[in-house]
Parts: sequence; structure tokens; C-alpha cells
Amino acid sequence: QVQLVESGGGLVQAGGSLRLSCVATGRTFSEYLVGWFRQAPGKERELLAAVSRSGLVPYYAESVKGRFTISRDNAKNTVYLQMDSLKPEDTAVYYCGVRLTPGLGMSGFGPWGRGTQVTVSS
Repeated sequence: QVQLVESGGGLVQAGGSLRLSCVATGRTFSEYLVGWFRQAPGKERELLAAVSRSGLVPYYAESVKGRFTISRDNAKNTVYLQMDSLKPEDTAVYYCGVRLTPGLGMSGFGPWGRGTQVTVSS
């Protein structure tokens, strides 16, 4: 089983940037597809970005395409989410999740980290 720890969240002004990190321990990290998600109060968790095992095939939700960049360093067991041009509506708790099987359905992801809070002020 893999364990995940997210970091890098914080308070930033609109238009600013943050880089989130997701560090994995346990099972071989390169076996997993990794996704970044967020959950705002009163809303469902949503998939923002995902990256294939090799790091060569990214996926982005329309809401973050062109602003967020996902990348991974398998040697460091780490996946990053570079977030630029942040907006107040990006405020949420951000989580990383992994899955062994192909696909992007929420039910296939797990385990999850505990999340890191991102707050964007206007």
C-alpha cells in the first residue's frame, strides 16, 4: 500500500502561483497513475489533473487547463501541481490520489493524502 502526503498549500492573492507536492512512500510509486483533486466546502471532490505512470501523458480539467501543470519525478516519488493565475474560486483543499488501473473515474482512485489547503484572496 502507498501512503501520500501533500504539501505546498497556503494563502495567495489572485493572479499568484503555488506549487503543490505529493510525496509517496510504500509501494513502487511508478506503478501508479496519479491525480490531483480539490474539494471546496459544500462541493464534491473534483479531478483537476492526472499524469500517467511515465509522466508523458497528462490530463487536465477544463477549469484549470492552461493555468495548472502536473508533472512527476519517479526518482523522488513525487508528483507536482504548478498552479498559476490563481483565482478565488480555486480556494479548496487539494488532494492527490493514485490508482493502479487505467482510467480517470473517481472510484478507481485511492488511497488519498490528507490534503493541503489553498486559499486565494481577491
